[in-house]
This record gives sequence, structure tokens and C-alpha cells, in this order.
Amino acid sequence: MPKQTTKPTDEALRTIRFHPKKRKGVFLSLPPEMRAPLLTRLTKHVLFDLLAKLDDADITEALEYLGPDQATDILQCIEPGRRKKIILALSERLKQDVQTLLEFDPQTAAGLMNLDYIQSEEYETVAQVAKQFKIHEKRTGRSPVILVVRQGKLAGYLPGHELGFALPSESIKKYIRRIVSIHHSARKNDIIELFQGHPHNKIVVLGDKGNIIGLIYSDDVLRALEEEKTASLYDFAGVHDEETVDESIKVKVRLRYKWLIINLATAFLAAFTVGIFDQTISKYILLAVYMPIIAGMGGNAATQTLAVMVRGIALKQITLKTALPTLKRELGAGFVNGIINGIIVAGVVMALNKNIRIALILGLAMIINLLVAGFFGTMVPLLMKRFGKDPATSATIFITTATDVLGFIAFLGMATIFLD
Repeated sequence: MPKQTTKPTDEALRTIRFHPKKRKGVFLSLPPEMRAPLLTRLTKHVLFDLLAKLDDADITEALEYLGPDQATDILQCIEPGRRKKIILALSERLKQDVQTLLEFDPQTAAGLMNLDYIQSEEYETVAQVAKQFKIHEKRTGRSPVILVVRQGKLAGYLPGHELGFALPSESIKKYIRRIVSIHHSARKNDIIELFQGHPHNKIVVLGDKGNIIGLIYSDDVLRALEEEKTASLYDFAGVHDEETVDESIKVKVRLRYKWLIINLATAFLAAFTVGIFDQTISKYILLAVYMPIIAGMGGNAATQTLAVMVRGIALKQITLKTALPTLKRELGAGFVNGIINGIIVAGVVMALNKNIRIALILGLAMIINLLVAGFFGTMVPLLMKRFGKDPATSATIFITTATDVLGFIAFLGMATIFLD
């Protein structure tokens, strides 16, 4: 049975996160029952560093306070040779479960599952199942899910409350409820999609022969989904998905500088585009005042489209082959929004500057740039997906470059033609 844990103090957690030199000392100063939950709250970067500084015995002692799935997550942050030694030092209860979980890819259904279940035959009585239930609870300290099999195959599950209300001599067959299952090799997206289609709080994981090998709870899927959302957010911002608030200055610079250099190159491209029309701008200074509006509106509109597209790709609602209807709708929406915002900005120019030609040019440029935003916001993530890249990664660079460059060409090009 796992030992009882106590929540670590926020001060200890904060010190371990932000003061690398004090990590080991603060961790070891805590009572053993407080160390385990602290490990589960650390980011990967900090966890790797702390585990490297700890002795094997200290890690083994902390793992004994965790469940098999949590212990497995931590062991995966340790290099294989050392991990093997630590596993051999674990209690027999934890060792067997951890060895089973470590066999599977952490990015699959088997990598998300836990072993908090018992397996019963449909012909067994309530009393027989209740005995198994108590044995598991005593051994692990956790209440198991009761999975029922028929000739070795999953038949459903028995709600735990039935053990208290049904007669001990009754067969459990009449109380079996349906439960959703998934193959152990299914990827995270497939698991998330299954939970969305069947909003239950657990899914059974099956082996190659249809045998039960584990169970996934909804909170495990929510954690996986949160990781996916975080990764997408990092991609949009151009931040490496391993970067956290705990990183050192050196690590943050290393993970960001390439992205910033690419952004700098695209900024020069936009500046070069503007430079082509320097004579027009010098003759009509008012154009420079309104240029940021063109760039800002195009970038914002493209980001809106990009966000919708990335979500659609993640949920498998759209591919490059089926993109035409969506592209038409995005272009239509861009055209209408361009007209609305074009009229507004033209009205502002007329009210402030009394210049009808610049007002019309700005209004037309707004329409063109929102069409550009709709086109590139739709096609860039689909093309990146087609070429095997993350559809969110670097997409904003290409899209904002397109809206800046083409927006400036439309605005300043029309100004050159119609104002001279």
C-alpha cells in the first residue's frame, strides 16, 4: 500500500523552482512524505536537474509515496542505466506495475493508462468481486474500477456502488454497464477524440489480442489536452515547447534567438517593400500615418483565421484536399469585414484629414489585405500539415509577412498610381 503523502509548502516549491543551487538541500530538508508530491509539480527542466543531484536511495524513497503512473512519469526523466537500478530497489508492488507501464510509448494510450482496476468474470458473484475489490484497495490504497470479461474479452464494467446494494450471492452479470475501449497504440489525438465522442470518465485500454491491459481516466486526458494546448500556444508565440518560467537566461536565449532572427529577416522584407515607395511617402506624409493600420488589421485578421484552422486540423475537420469550401468562406468573410472596416477607416480619414483620395485608397487597401489574410491564414497551416510540419509552428511568420508586404504594396502602390 502506498504511503500517505503531505502537500509541500509553496515556499519550498518556489525555492526549488527558481534557485538551482538550493534545490537538493531544500528537497532533502522536507519530510519524506512531502517530497513525492513536490516531484509531480515540477516542470521537466527542473525535475531533470533535481533528479540528477539526488542519490538513488532518495529517489526510491520518494517514489514509494506515489502511484505507479506518477512514479513512471518521474522515472522516464532518468537515464536508462540509472533508472534500472532504482526500479530494482522499489517495493515488489510498485516495481511490477512500473515495469509494465515503462514498456509502452508515453505518447500512446498505453502511456497514459494506469492499473487501478480488477478483472472479474461475468458469472462471478457480488461477494467474490467484493473480495477482489478489498484486496486491491488494501494493496494499493486506491479503489479499483471493476472490469468484467466474457471469455477473456471485455464485456463492460460493474459500478462500484452495486457491491453495496446487490445481494452477495447474486451474479454480477445483470449489473454490467457498457464502457468504451481503445487500442493500446492509439495516439493522444485519437484518445481525446474518443472522449469527446463518448463523454465518460474512463476508457479501457486493450492489447493486441483484445485483452485488458489498463485504464485511462478523463483527468489523464485533460492533462494531455492541456499539454497540447500549451504546445500550440508556444508555437504561436515562437517559443520552444520545452521552455518554462523556470528556465535560466542562457536556456531562454538558446531556445528563442533563431525565431527572433527569422522575424527580423521578415521585418527587413517589409521595410524593403516600404522603401520602394519612399518617394511617394515623402510627397504624401499622411500615408505613413495610416500604414500601421493596414499592417495591424491584416495581422489580426490572419491570426483569427489561423486559430480556427489549427483547431480544425487538430480535430481532423479539414485537410488540404477539402480546403476549397473553407477557403471560399474565409475569403467571403474577409471581403465583407474588409468593406465594413474600409468604410470606417475611410470615414475617419475624411473627418480628420478631408482627403477623399487617401480615404478611398485606404478603404480599398483594407479590403485587399483582409482577403490576403483570409487566403494565407487558411492555406499556410494546411500546407505545413501537408509537408509533415506542425500546422501552428512558424505559421504566424509567413502569414504576417504576407499581410504586411502585400498590404503595403496594395496601399502604397495605389497611392503611387492615383495620387501622382
